[in-house]
Amino acid sequence: MKTTGDQQLVKRINRSVLLRLLRAQPGYSRAQLATGSGLTKSTVSLLVRELIDEGWVTETDITAAQGLGRPSTPLHIDGRSRGLIGVEVAVEALRLVGVSLTGQVLCAAEEALIGTKPEDVCRQTARLVARTYAQLQQRSIALTGVGVGLPGAFDEATGMLRFAPNLGWRNVDFLPMITQALAQAKVPEVPVHVQNEADTAALSEYEFADGDAHDSLIFVTCGAGVGAGIVINDRLFTGKQGMAGEIGHSTLQIDGPLCSCGRKGCAETFFGARTLAKLPDPAQGGRYLGVVLQNLWTTFNPSTLVVGGPSCDTYPGIVKVAQTTLQAYADAAGMSPPQVRAARYGLLASAVGAAALVLHHELRPMHTRLQAPLVQALEAPDESLSMTASTTV
Repeated sequence: MKTTGDQQLVKRINRSVLLRLLRAQPGYSRAQLATGSGLTKSTVSLLVRELIDEGWVTETDITAAQGLGRPSTPLHIDGRSRGLIGVEVAVEALRLVGVSLTGQVLCAAEEALIGTKPEDVCRQTARLVARTYAQLQQRSIALTGVGVGLPGAFDEATGMLRFAPNLGWRNVDFLPMITQALAQAKVPEVPVHVQNEADTAALSEYEFADGDAHDSLIFVTCGAGVGAGIVINDRLFTGKQGMAGEIGHSTLQIDGPLCSCGRKGCAETFFGARTLAKLPDPAQGGRYLGVVLQNLWTTFNPSTLVVGGPSCDTYPGIVKVAQTTLQAYADAAGMSPPQVRAARYGLLASAVGAAALVLHHELRPMHTRLQAPLVQALEAPDESLSMTASTTV
């Protein structure tokens, strides 16, 4: 016998299936959603009604004929009723955005950090989130959740920021701290998600992309620190304790320059912002960036490599040099490299991606641990699955 919790999770899965179908195929009708999802038409009708009422989905006034029978009503993700707030905690500043469910930046702000102690950063972040929430309220936009991107290794399982050398943070219990600060700033109780800022930057491209990312993408962010956000098989690859993608601390030269992390020869010492500012021609730091892109390509074989961050904004030439370096490696191997392009959202990439992190979790309830009754439900035929969901609508 299935528990209510299991039924609710199956219902969330069904909702996420419909939402992801509409993201991939805007304008699908209820009948097309039923065909694409394998759910019954009655289940789809009930769930779509619920999603419309909650501001996730909207109907267009135009109807489309589908052969015999009544014309269908196209459905779309609602970009006007719900909003997401994303924050990037950078080494020198906070960047914050309000974003629609379709990736439109509704408002943005940047403010220099008033202090680097974790509690100071949380208070300042919460104040800015409260201000952005008020802006969304003025536009009658409901807040769906808050995401935060941090410049270090974040352990999602424990809520702990393990390692952020450029802020001097180690083992900071960040998630409870930011949640408490948001409550004290009178931000409504909504889901709060935290992740590494390079990971969130990757999600800005992956969740709000126009289709070139497919199921794999790597975002390399270049600033005071260097990191990579990795999406493989439709999931963020964060590794144990959130350390995956810390490419700024991969070794490019044995016994090279001393890095802020205490090691020598890290990638960050060759094309981090502090190093680029000292080079006669900063664009030449792109050669080392190109080496790192080559290593990421041969390790993960992504469909797309995206490069962004403050250094790319200040020294745009490093991206071109990196592309040339990567192409030279590809030519030597007789292979075609993946697409390399600049970030769509520029300096707001990590903040927009922090907002996208909320959506990423909402659309993937299967990432939660499955209980035995739910596994049995998922192994049942589609009709059984749809009936389980429809009984809890």
